[in-house]
Amino acid sequence: MHTTLDCIPCIVRQALESARYVSPDPVLHEQVLRHILGVMSGMDMSQPPPFMGQIIHRELRRMTGEEDPYLEAKQRFNRLAAQRLDDLRRHIAGAADALALAARIAIAGNIIDFGLNGALTEEQVHQTLDQALTQPLLGDWDAFTAASSSAQRILYLADNAGEIFFDRLLIEQLPMDRVTLAVRGVPILNDATRADAREAGLHQLVHVIDNGSDAPGTILADCSDEFNQAFRDADLIIAKGQGNFETLSDEIAPLFFLFKAKCPVIATHAGVEQGSLVVRRSASSFNTANPASA
Repeated sequence: MHTTLDCIPCIVRQALESARYVSPDPVLHEQVLRHILGVMSGMDMSQPPPFMGQIIHRELRRMTGEEDPYLEAKQRFNRLAAQRLDDLRRHIAGAADALALAARIAIAGNIIDFGLNGALTEEQVHQTLDQALTQPLLGDWDAFTAASSSAQRILYLADNAGEIFFDRLLIEQLPMDRVTLAVRGVPILNDATRADAREAGLHQLVHVIDNGSDAPGTILADCSDEFNQAFRDADLIIAKGQGNFETLSDEIAPLFFLFKAKCPVIATHAGVEQGSLVVRRSASSFNTANPASA
């Protein structure tokens, strides 16, 4: 997916918002913004937005000396998610289609995205989770259920901290002995790392790897050999979040994208209304089919 002109204001907002998040110093805010504006003037618009996000946050880390500036926020939303698990498991246990409800909850957890909304509140997360109990899934659900039941090697690409606890609820509905979970290799925004996977207890359920990268998405050329081998070997790749959709939607691989369409550019690209819970298989690797809802 290419960067569009409508992405530019969002990238500028994210740079300034992130600078303000990591430091109260207005001089630093101006330095970061001026630097990023200079870099953006020569950016390659054929690349997806996470390429610029990677540059922004590398510069923030360099200029502030903070290796994981969103650590406190990640821990806070991990705690929130952990507190909701028992209640949500009860809903899943009583559902007519446990897999579909677990998927809706996991996708709703994608609201915990500080790249899009650095002012996200805990109340907004609770409301989104509650809505997901009845909100429909849009896209290729029947194909996903068939693929998840037949796949022998499932690679699950996590997105954000907090959200990864809700990913656990979906992973518990999959054949876990066939699942490898991949997280980011380096802290970037509030994206999930190995520490978050361990906090969610996922290391006790499935094999966990990291992708070796600090991009807020999955840029294969920037990922480790271990991750790329797992990507090539998988016969089902479940890619969570908008960043993974942006970076992998043109790859030829057995991909299903699970995300909440949080911005108008992504919603338009996916052909859904903003706010939708989406299961979308990659057009590059599967024959097209009529959308189904669950």
